[in-house]
Amino acid sequence: MEDNHSCTALNYFSKAAQAGEFLVTAEVAPPKGGNPSHMMEMAATLKGRVHAVNITDGSRAVLRMSSLVASAILLQQGIEPICQMACRDRNRIALQADLMGAHALGIRNILALTGDPVKAGDHPEAKAVFDLEAVRLLQLIRKMNQGFDCNDKPLTDGATDLFVGAAVDPQCASWSGLQSRFERKIEAGAQFFQSQLITDFERLEKFMDKIASAYNKPILAGIFLLKSAKNAQFINRCVPGVNIPEHIIDRLAKAKDPLEEGVKIAAEQVQTARQLCHGVHMMAVKREDLIPQILDLAGVAPVNQVLV
Repeated sequence: MEDNHSCTALNYFSKAAQAGEFLVTAEVAPPKGGNPSHMMEMAATLKGRVHAVNITDGSRAVLRMSSLVASAILLQQGIEPICQMACRDRNRIALQADLMGAHALGIRNILALTGDPVKAGDHPEAKAVFDLEAVRLLQLIRKMNQGFDCNDKPLTDGATDLFVGAAVDPQCASWSGLQSRFERKIEAGAQFFQSQLITDFERLEKFMDKIASAYNKPILAGIFLLKSAKNAQFINRCVPGVNIPEHIIDRLAKAKDPLEEGVKIAAEQVQTARQLCHGVHMMAVKREDLIPQILDLAGVAPVNQVLV
């Protein structure tokens, strides 16, 4: 039988990153249930507008379909995924098994995460694993790409070929902690970074100038679509490390159409981020279909995506 296990792989995202293009990714949550049609519908609206679609892995420790399976479904539709992989729910055996499976399915982009605490989610009594955390997961993936498991035993049926990224939070309260963890992730093999929701662009600029500029790795600023003043206030209360400024909340509160105003604010933030870093990571929970409109307003052209 002909070996065609990786024939469906897409690797436009890594090519665009290595070519220095302005990168655009967007976050899409897997379904809560067995029907992926809504996820596929949302992801389809992003085709040709983003380099890759980021599939969350139990974000906020809330139960959803496996990110690996959801990524494979999108890949079948010709949409390049970035498969998030969190350490919270798997030990090192399961992580390696899923990473080998991702490669075999043609999934080439992985975002290595520690994972949100179980108590934050909808199964607070579940047992957390955390056998590894993000830096050690990055180190593990680097070994697998070199043809070895985490015990330095050969992968007798072939190395993986994964383009791996990590999260970064330029708004972290501890500057020294931010720098240390970012540099450790670089040393462990991170090839790109997606940031948390950015509201303080002066802080992002300082991070880019003082820390990131030395390493020449793509940094994608997290841009979040705020749907209303109430939505912004909820995020301030419930998302650690995020402080949406009062002037933005007031602007949403005074708007005749808060959602339309939120689209304008997001577009302005994309334009600001474009002057500071290498790309944007778009988050529009349950309204991913509005991301093309935000990108149009920001003057970001469609992606000339070709299969390579």
